[in-house]
Amino acid sequence: MSDGLSTELFVQGHVRLCFSLGLTAVVAHKGDAWGGAILVKLNLLGPGCRLLTQTRDEDGEIAWLPVQGGALLTEVEADAYIARSVQRDPDLWVVEIEDRAGRNPFPGKIL
Repeated sequence: MSDGLSTELFVQGHVRLCFSLGLTAVVAHKGDAWGGAILVKLNLLGPGCRLLTQTRDEDGEIAWLPVQGGALLTEVEADAYIARSVQRDPDLWVVEIEDRAGRNPFPGKIL
């Protein structure tokens, strides 16, 4: 995750940040406490969902890669993608955030 900070603490802190912003956020799947990557499901509450997978940019900083080029997915499509991802990588953390604006509260740029 980052120097000395577990993925679990990083996720918990950002879920609390969502609550402070008035957003609903849930951990849909808990992965490895120290080394799990994060997948964010942004539920836009009507038009669909966007998925972002955690990666690193050219400087080694946290960044986010939009799934399917950032296209809106139906909830069924998004959940199927998540299920396949968790099956491939059980250490993966999945965080679902409900926000009509589709904001990602986690630090890092979207590539």
